Amino acid sequence: MNQKLMNRYPSIADLRLRALERIPHFAWEYLDSGTGADVCMRRNREALDAVTMVPHFMKGVFQPILSTRLFGVLYDVPFGVSPVGLTGLMWPRAERILAVSAGKHRHPYTLSTAATEAPETIGPLADGMGWFQLYPPRSAQIRRDLIERARDSGFTTLLVTADVPIASRRERQVKAGVVVPPKITPLMLYRCAIRPAWSLATLIAGRPRFRGLEQYIHGRDMRDMLQFIGQELGGGLDWDYLKAVREEWNGPLVLKGVLHSAEAIEAVSIGYDGIMVSNHGGRQFDGAPAAISVLPEIAEAVGQRAKILFDSGIRGGLDIIRALALGADFVLLGRGFMYGVGALGRRGGDHVAEILKADLTNNMIQLGCRSIAQIKERGARAPSPS
Repeated sequence: MNQKLMNRYPSIADLRLRALERIPHFAWEYLDSGTGADVCMRRNREALDAVTMVPHFMKGVFQPILSTRLFGVLYDVPFGVSPVGLTGLMWPRAERILAVSAGKHRHPYTLSTAATEAPETIGPLADGMGWFQLYPPRSAQIRRDLIERARDSGFTTLLVTADVPIASRRERQVKAGVVVPPKITPLMLYRCAIRPAWSLATLIAGRPRFRGLEQYIHGRDMRDMLQFIGQELGGGLDWDYLKAVREEWNGPLVLKGVLHSAEAIEAVSIGYDGIMVSNHGGRQFDGAPAAISVLPEIAEAVGQRAKILFDSGIRGGLDIIRALALGADFVLLGRGFMYGVGALGRRGGDHVAEILKADLTNNMIQLGCRSIAQIKERGARAPSPS
């Protein structure tokens, strides 16, 4: 642990403020915004804050065990990195930074189909800790090819994203001028100029591109790529599609973006190994319930037959504990790790992992829980869905 960094940035909230100072406005809005009036993002936070647990004392001196077994793999911690699209816009080569950090700290890193690096680049860097997120292509041939590439690149677990039937409006991003390809204007150049660290890193890395998808279109023109993404990714997901993915992927398979127990039950019945309770971090449907509020019901419905994963709103070790206590087996976060990379560059992934481990350890001792299993046994008081 870098104690100097920990003293300066002891929380993800501190990293968020530092990242705001280093990332251009348009890239910041892409990272930090939700959709609509950002009500769902706030609902996630308020619902997590409402989850309480009763500490048990007189436990003596102990060091909590953070390791967790999931899908037959022993991870050093019960958390990992959620997929984030267009990652290189927020910080150049962020995928590489986070993949290397995941291998070092032995937690999963999930690469998005819409990332700015290809699976062939990131898989080896993750050192066995790589997961791959599939935005479902409408073409069965492209789907099978992406799955094969992920498998050949060393990714062990596949997450199929269900909660993007159509791109959301994300009004903050529209107002900030988030467009691909970027529109070069005096205002954009000014915003880049006052963020020299980001601009220099982007100059070295090159303009963000969807490298994992480039082979499916002719050339590298970004407008052609956007047309491909609009026509090919999302909108065609149904249960027959999910069955086909189950037949094509021979490893652990997770349905990501579930908020209703009936959908979780159906996914498990067709062979899915995990259910990821998530509202896409509040970025898709502003009227969705807080993800943490529906977690207990879904865990109750399928937790004996499948692993329960959780993301949406996680900002620290206590939030991870809250999700575990309400039925999750494992927790992922995306923005938190991206705030770290935006704030600290290549040191960001390591520092976020250290913050989460320190916070987990401290709060487990406060609760009197020696292991992740004891957190799950303890339980918590959950907010009602709203």
